Amino acid sequence: MKRTDLDGVLPLLAVIEQGSFRAAASALGVTPSAISQSVKLLEERIGVPLLTRTTRSVGLTQAGQIFVERVRPAMAEVSDTLASIREFGERPSGLLRINAPRIAYPVIFEPILPAFLEAFPDVEVEVFLDDGLADIVRDGFDAGIRLGQLVAPDMIARALTPPSRMVVCASPEYLAVHGTPRTPDDLAQHRCINFRRPTQKTIYHWRFLEAGVDRHVPVTGSVTVNDPNAKMHAARAGLGLAYEVGPIVQPYLDRGELVAVLKDHLPDIPGFHIYYPGRTQIMLKLRVFIDFAVAELRRSTI
Repeated sequence: MKRTDLDGVLPLLAVIEQGSFRAAASALGVTPSAISQSVKLLEERIGVPLLTRTTRSVGLTQAGQIFVERVRPAMAEVSDTLASIREFGERPSGLLRINAPRIAYPVIFEPILPAFLEAFPDVEVEVFLDDGLADIVRDGFDAGIRLGQLVAPDMIARALTPPSRMVVCASPEYLAVHGTPRTPDDLAQHRCINFRRPTQKTIYHWRFLEAGVDRHVPVTGSVTVNDPNAKMHAARAGLGLAYEVGPIVQPYLDRGELVAVLKDHLPDIPGFHIYYPGRTQIMLKLRVFIDFAVAELRRSTI
């Protein structure tokens, strides 16, 4: 590619976007004659007309249509890249809005938010806890968090935590009175804390692995909740067995407030991933949050 090959591309795109040579000249801060000359020289180098001109309007030829369709995304990518590189000389700032399920808060945000805000005092973080599958672009979020990396094709996902295992747990007091289940079938003789999905409104069936085969087991009990924190509170109060992701339960296990059972029957699950639109360069405030979270959460699991 010669140095002059791109001359005239920006003026051409400006003419199409603004609708006229005069408006394009105003947008770029040059004269209409300069715009016209740049586009004319571009057409001469390519060897075909790109614009149709009349006294009242300007449009694209067939060749111009093909040219603009291919060039416009490339020029947008160059512009986004330049903006992203400039950010290296800037301080991260502004409001960072993240959509996340409620179970993510104690695992992702509680361990890192104080240190992150101290390291980046010009960044504000809004955490919107939502157990539904939000459309983060439509709803104005910069990023979302969910278990696993199954996101829309136009999203980029990055792991924040490693895979973990589901846990069935109960308080020592409950187990002392009701005994310890040895197999998933034993749960039929126990009180279990049910969980109602906030979005589907259905009761969650507990999932187990037996001889490598998935098995979903419905359980019964006196308490049903729709919040992981309420589930942990009910389990610690001795109201029954609970089924939850490992990182949520681990602090209670470490303190002896809950005891894990049925360890050999439980499936592994993917870790938490953060995802964001992939069509533009990642914003500085989001990039530093992701890098900070990955480093801090990795350190906490070593």
